[in-house]
Amino acid sequence: KKSEFPVRFSQCSTVNDSEQTPEPLLSSLDIFLFSLIAGLLIYWFFFRKKTEPVPEIKTPQIRETSFIEKMKKTNRNIVVFYGSQTGTAEEFANRLAKDAQRYGMKGVAADPEEYDLSELSRLKEIPNSMAVFCMATYGEGDPTDNAQEFYDWMQGTDDDLEGVNFAVFGLGNKTYEHFNATGKYTDKRLAELGGKRVFDLGLGDDDINLEEDFISWKEQFWPAVCELFGVEATGEDSSIRQFELVVHNDINMNQVYTGEMGRLKSFQTQKPPFDSKNPFLATVTGNRKLNKGGNRHLMHIELDITDSKIRYDSGDHVAVYPTNDAAVVNGIGERLGVDLDTVISLKNLDEESNKKHPFPCPTTYRTALTHYLDINNMPRTNVLYELAQYASDPQEQENMRKMASASPEGKALYQSWVLDSERNILAILEDLPSLNPPIDHLCELLPRLQARYYSIASSSKVYPTSIHICAVVIEYTTKTERVFKGVATNWLKNKEVTDNGHKLTVPMYVRRSQFRLPFKPSNPIIMIGPGTGIAPFMGFIRERAWQKEQGKEAGETILYFGCRHKNEDFLYQQELEEFERAGVLTQLNVAFSRDQEHKIYVQHLLKKNKEQLWKLIHSNNAHIYVCGDARNMARDVHTAFYEIAEEVGGLTHTQAVDYFKKLMTKGRYSQDVWS
Repeated sequence: KKSEFPVRFSQCSTVNDSEQTPEPLLSSLDIFLFSLIAGLLIYWFFFRKKTEPVPEIKTPQIRETSFIEKMKKTNRNIVVFYGSQTGTAEEFANRLAKDAQRYGMKGVAADPEEYDLSELSRLKEIPNSMAVFCMATYGEGDPTDNAQEFYDWMQGTDDDLEGVNFAVFGLGNKTYEHFNATGKYTDKRLAELGGKRVFDLGLGDDDINLEEDFISWKEQFWPAVCELFGVEATGEDSSIRQFELVVHNDINMNQVYTGEMGRLKSFQTQKPPFDSKNPFLATVTGNRKLNKGGNRHLMHIELDITDSKIRYDSGDHVAVYPTNDAAVVNGIGERLGVDLDTVISLKNLDEESNKKHPFPCPTTYRTALTHYLDINNMPRTNVLYELAQYASDPQEQENMRKMASASPEGKALYQSWVLDSERNILAILEDLPSLNPPIDHLCELLPRLQARYYSIASSSKVYPTSIHICAVVIEYTTKTERVFKGVATNWLKNKEVTDNGHKLTVPMYVRRSQFRLPFKPSNPIIMIGPGTGIAPFMGFIRERAWQKEQGKEAGETILYFGCRHKNEDFLYQQELEEFERAGVLTQLNVAFSRDQEHKIYVQHLLKKNKEQLWKLIHSNNAHIYVCGDARNMARDVHTAFYEIAEEVGGLTHTQAVDYFKKLMTKGRYSQDVWS
């Protein structure tokens, strides 16, 4: 720009020279041009864009992806990897890593997503070393999200793991067909690659007592490790703290976490993409009770996701982060005599650990107990063991330690006094008056409060900026005459929409699923979803209606729904009957289990229509979808389909089982079930 002005000025001078007339020294044209140029110079000088200083390029901190180098640097010889979806496997991994100290070894818990697991063959470079894997199975026998890369590596590698010591503990649930599939595969594959199995595969069953399974496995696992390495327990059974308390007496409250999952102030300034570490604050725009009677509360919630850039498909899950009941939070504060608004940080004593804090810090005890810690579920045995030292009554202390032991008497006491009686941490503190733990140690020990997943009850084709939830509020009286309230459902129930301009929000994100409508709309679909299992099918049916409106040929759409009484809990009755009248729903079959003397369930209705169903499945390429209770309903539906294949299709029982397994493999028999 600087060079343009002198050139223009000289051009103006040339014009003036050529006129050769005895005019005044400066003509009006000269004055005009001179003013124009002066104005431009002033504008350029004062308003030009200042040259921005070149930002100093900071060398990004490269995260150490070599767990071998990290173990060498920090003098560790046991690494415990975890494949965790809800935090339990991570919790077990941390407990095992901590236990190592009691045997004179040094352990570290590690997320396989953060490290290069192809280095596993190098583990033998570290003397007396081993890798332990706490692997949860998720969905239809799948690895958890954070273990997917490791799982893929195991499937594709031919690395030689000779000299690598390993052990596996699997976390699963027997109500699901693919019980502990990930743990079983990890154990089998590591041995195939030449690894040395130090101890037998542990199979934890969450349907019965996962904690007891883990304790029993751990009690035998450590002696096997001691024998392998020729070491003995140090006898150091005292509590080993992982975090130290820092109290912030003088801190800017803008630096204090108030419930955010990741980035500080992320709820004030929302930035996509939204996921588990960065949830979107969705406004609640609808909250209505679905049932007309009975003593339960079934509800339909609508969340506004406008401007979030969140996309979803029918069949996906919405994850919500609930907050704990304020009455329970205050109860803990009062029982322990603590000012819950004290600002604190819990800082990892192991400076090399990737996990600097057990939850976002700095924060207050109130925020930690409200947003970050699970205070509603029954505490695991390790929590009782660590807290026992703070009981001044010898009998109470002895019972707490006993419940954490692997003895039959201890297991029975934990089962009856904690699990069957459903005592949460507040109930335990109330019923053991001599127990007075420091609240910071309690916060260190309690597991993280997890997101709750719900099958989405809407179609993005019809509601692109809204996500619907269908859920039943959990509330009942326990054996100790306390009222147990489900954390998330009671929290959602209280999110009532008002016209006073005050918007209530829900931190949420979407998790993709394989529960999908057929690619071809002309394929028939058979949906089986009693109770709140109807949720994804409300999305499916609305999408089928939309497909029809688009002029697409929609195949037969058949629903099997079940509830207790027609006049009480026939969910979405009006909408479903309208869809049937409009021809969107080809068939609406409803089992009212308690409207007659003998109970009728969805599987009975399936058997009643066996010829039609077999024709749709065997000849017309129908897709089957089952949603709801895994423990009873899903199994009974399975059995009904086997019987239909035997009775109408003429298959043997073995052939029928094989037939439906193949349908699952082809994606024509899908389940979205929970226990």
